[in-house]
Amino acid sequence: MIIDAHSHVHEPVSAHVGLLNEAGVDRAVLFATRPHPERAGDLAGLRREMAVLAKALEGRADTVEAYREAWRELDAALAALPDRFIGFLSVPLGLGARETAEIVEQEVIGRGLHGIGELTPPPGRAELVEPVLQAAADQGRLPVVVHGSAPTTAEDLATLAALARRYRDVPLVVSQLGGQHWMQALELVRDTPNMYLELSTANIVFAVRLAIKEIPDRTLFGSDAPYGDPVLARALVERVTSPGEVRDRVLGGTIAELVGLG
Repeated sequence: MIIDAHSHVHEPVSAHVGLLNEAGVDRAVLFATRPHPERAGDLAGLRREMAVLAKALEGRADTVEAYREAWRELDAALAALPDRFIGFLSVPLGLGARETAEIVEQEVIGRGLHGIGELTPPPGRAELVEPVLQAAADQGRLPVVVHGSAPTTAEDLATLAALARRYRDVPLVVSQLGGQHWMQALELVRDTPNMYLELSTANIVFAVRLAIKEIPDRTLFGSDAPYGDPVLARALVERVTSPGEVRDRVLGGTIAELVGLG
C-alpha cells in the first residue's frame, strides 16, 4: 500500500483525490489546515493565504476556537472519503497538561483519529510540544507529527529529540526533512529510536537519498500537498531507491505500522 504520510485538507477534496490517483497513492495522512494556498488564483491571493500560514507558524492563533473551523473541514473530508484519508488532528499548544490531555481525549480519540499533528510550535518554543507528547503516551502510543521546516530552528530540533527521549513510547515524526537543518535532523532522528523523518518538500535530492540510507526503517514518503505534489514526491523516493523492502517501507509500510494498518 502506498501512503502519503503528510497532506493537508484541500478545497475541493476532489482535487486532492485527483492528485493521489495520478500518483498511484492508495491513502494519505490528512492534517487539518487554516491556510488554503490551493484557493489562490494569483499572487495577491497567495499572499493572503501565506499570511494565515505565517500567523499559525508564529503561534499567534493557538486557541481552541481558532482551530475549530479547520477541524470541521477535516471531519468533512474524512467522512466523505474514509477509505482514502487517515485523520490526524493538530491541537493548540501552550494550554497546559490537563487541558491538552482533555483535548486529545475528546478531539483526537473521540473523533477516532490516528494521531496528532501537524503541530506548529513558534520558533524557539519546541518545548510547548511536551504536554502533547504526555497526552499521546497516556492514550497508547499515538504518533505525533511536528513541523520541521522554517521557522523551526536547529535548537527546536534538538529540543524535540530531547523530548522524544523522555517519551520513548511515542513515535515523534519530524516533517519536511527538517528543512534547512536537514543534516542535524537526520542525525538526531538516526540516534533517537522513536523519532521518524518525513521527506516532503525536500529540494536536495541527495538529502533524501542519505536519509533513506541512514534510517531506512524510519523515513516516510510525504508530499505536504498542496504545498508539494504527490507525483513528484513519490518519483523522488523511487529515484533514490531500488525496488524492494526499503522502498516499500518508505512509501507506506512504516506509516501503516505507526497508525495501526500494518
